[in-house]
Amino acid sequence: MSLKSQRRLAAKILKIGESRVWVDPARIEDVSTAITRADLRRLIHEGAIKALPKKGISRARTRLLREKKRRGLRKGRGSRKGTGGARTPKKQLWVKGVRAMRNHLRELRDRHLIAKNVYRSLYGMVKGGAFKSISHLEQYVQAHKLAKRR
Repeated sequence: MSLKSQRRLAAKILKIGESRVWVDPARIEDVSTAITRADLRRLIHEGAIKALPKKGISRARTRLLREKKRRGLRKGRGSRKGTGGARTPKKQLWVKGVRAMRNHLRELRDRHLIAKNVYRSLYGMVKGGAFKSISHLEQYVQAHKLAKRR
């Protein structure tokens, strides 16, 4: 027995789609005899017809992908859209590098490995873009014998 019209009417009454209308398998006979909206309202009230909950879109796959990307995976050439400068702006890279070098200089000064005047001059050089990285800064300190001897 087809419950097409009952399902359609129940969907209208419940203000949901037809696919979300649930009919109690034990009360199919009652539902099939119901032809008016009033009959269907009564069956809904009795619990013979119910609205199924909405199905959401699972975020599990997205979370998994995000976790992998956080670990540095799935970032190969084929996954990239945009130039290197668009993916991480040059200014951002610059700021990151400068902050790292300044922190390193501060550490050297606090551990008394360089003098305060040397710290100031190197700080200015970092600001001026004289060094590419912390290792480059270290090489400069070693080459010019700016570190204190212990």
